[in-house]
Parts: sequence; C-alpha cells; structure tokens
Amino acid sequence: MKEKSLMEEYDDMKKKSLIEEYAETWTALKKYDTKDSGERVDFASGMRRDTDKGKPRYDLIDGEFLRRWAELMARGAEKYGENNWRLANTPEELKRFRASAFRHFMQWIDGDFVEDHAVAVAFNLAAAEYVKGQILLNEKKDTR
Repeated sequence: MKEKSLMEEYDDMKKKSLIEEYAETWTALKKYDTKDSGERVDFASGMRRDTDKGKPRYDLIDGEFLRRWAELMARGAEKYGENNWRLANTPEELKRFRASAFRHFMQWIDGDFVEDHAVAVAFNLAAAEYVKGQILLNEKKDTR
C-alpha cells in the first residue's frame, strides 16, 4: 500500500474538518420554521404582520449586480448546460470552485476587465457553498 504524502494527509484532514464544520449548519437549513419576533406592524388596511427586524433584507442587495450574475449564469448554461454546476459533489470539485473564486478575486483586485470577475467570484463562492452541502449529504448517506 502506498504511503500518503503530507499533502494527501492534509487534504484528508481538511475534508473531514469541512464535513464536521458544515454538519450542524446544513442540518439547520433543512428544518423550516416560521419565525416570530413577537412584535407586530399594523397597516392602514388592517393587515397585521411580523416586523422585518432580524430578517434577511434581499431588497438591499444591488439589483445591477444580481442582473450581471444572472447574465453570467445564462452564459454558463449556454456553454455547459443548465445547472451543470449543481452536479458537483466532491472535494475535488469544491477545490476547483475555491481556486476559481480566488483567481477571479485576484483578477478583480488587479483591475482586469476582460471578464466580470466580481460576479465570477460570487458564483464560485455560492457554488463552493453548495458543494460543501452536497459533500455533507453524501457523507451522511455513506454512514447510514
């Protein structure tokens, strides 16, 4: 049997750590709950709702950036197929998304305008987070 290199042992350690790190978060994401702050806002129409306090504010995200990201996704779908990136589920693919995010970040920092590096960073980070969840799901399936 071939002895593992230090790099292989380090990669194995990172894989295990990654799975443990996201296990709790991923489990929490799969549980749905209707949050209630206990506070209410009454509208002139008579409608009553919980407040927005402590909730995600998607309305504060820059719409132009989201449009550019959607355009990147459309180009990717044309080039690789719709949702091709969602097939990724291994540490090797996670490593690829992370490397791509970092490369695009450095190109963005350096002022390279050949590609829209800012949205490429966003995509690769989102894809990496997705793959982390897939790795965790695969690990849980393997232990059942």
